[in-house]
Amino acid sequence: MRRIIFKFSILTGMLLGLPLLGIILAGYPIHRYLEFPPESRYISHAPFSWFVFSAYLLFIIAVTLPLIKRGVSSFRRRNTRQRAHGVFPWWGWLGFITGVATWTLAWTRFPWFVRFQPHTFTPLWISFILVINALCHRQTGRCMMINRTGFFLLLFPVSAGFWWFFEYLNRFVQNWHYAGVHYSSFEYFLYATISFSTVLPAVLGTREWIAGTRWLRDAFENFFPFQLPYPKRSYWAVLVLSGAGLTGIGIWPNHLFSLLWISPLLIIVSIQHLLGERNFLSDLVNGDWRFVISSAVAAIICGVFWEMWNFFSLARWEYSVPFVHRYQIFEMPLLGYAGYLPFGLECGVIGKILERRI
Repeated sequence: MRRIIFKFSILTGMLLGLPLLGIILAGYPIHRYLEFPPESRYISHAPFSWFVFSAYLLFIIAVTLPLIKRGVSSFRRRNTRQRAHGVFPWWGWLGFITGVATWTLAWTRFPWFVRFQPHTFTPLWISFILVINALCHRQTGRCMMINRTGFFLLLFPVSAGFWWFFEYLNRFVQNWHYAGVHYSSFEYFLYATISFSTVLPAVLGTREWIAGTRWLRDAFENFFPFQLPYPKRSYWAVLVLSGAGLTGIGIWPNHLFSLLWISPLLIIVSIQHLLGERNFLSDLVNGDWRFVISSAVAAIICGVFWEMWNFFSLARWEYSVPFVHRYQIFEMPLLGYAGYLPFGLECGVIGKILERRI
């Protein structure tokens, strides 16, 4: 327990303190970054750039295309088909029905529903969580909601705190903002915290469902091994560079905005290694990519649902992404979906840490 407290104390201190340190060094007014609820928009985002868009696109393709090709090839083979271990449970059907009903209410504007219209996010995602756990139960005969109930329930409060960190970091880059409703500080905190509590249960439930598939095992259990050269020095370098990036995120938000998603992952993995703990890169040394792929794909799946359900909802978020804000799928620009890949790994890493303590 002491180790986990120490680990998260370092992570929390870096995530909260370094961006503030950067704006203090730059002489920017601190109060605008700590405004709550966060409504002011004071960052001028860079216009679309074909050069930057192309560079990001080529990098994303180079990293993901070999993995996509291998995964699709494995999925399409006949021997990846597997028999379900059971029937789709009744509570999964309940989640499906409540999900369809809430989706309908979220995208319509019935006068009698006006009081509840801004609050459809949470019941939508509770429904999703029920359905994804039901799919796991049907596939393997097990799911975290039934077989690891303590872990499942713990995910909700941890998820709320987990996402509030990203909301805080977003104050320094302002890549998204919320529209459609206005609340007092207390109401904003309460309603947002309830909504944020569904993030980890949704992503980790989806990851568990993907992890139970045969195509994932066949394609990525014995893939190519990967290891950083001079591991200890490399992890120290990654930790220092990630910290420097967070320090500069508010000074150069147009150029460092992607570190909002990448730096927390690099920091926590570096800390794990330097404390002598296993992390997801430890599996890559032996060529086992299942955790990486299942976590990333789970976040992409959830991301599509997040963006889709957000599109016509009353309480919604909108994006302003520098250099690459074009070809939107729902509200999210095309290349913005790449941010879900490291985010999925962050969700998976937090889940692994919690699992070891339950």
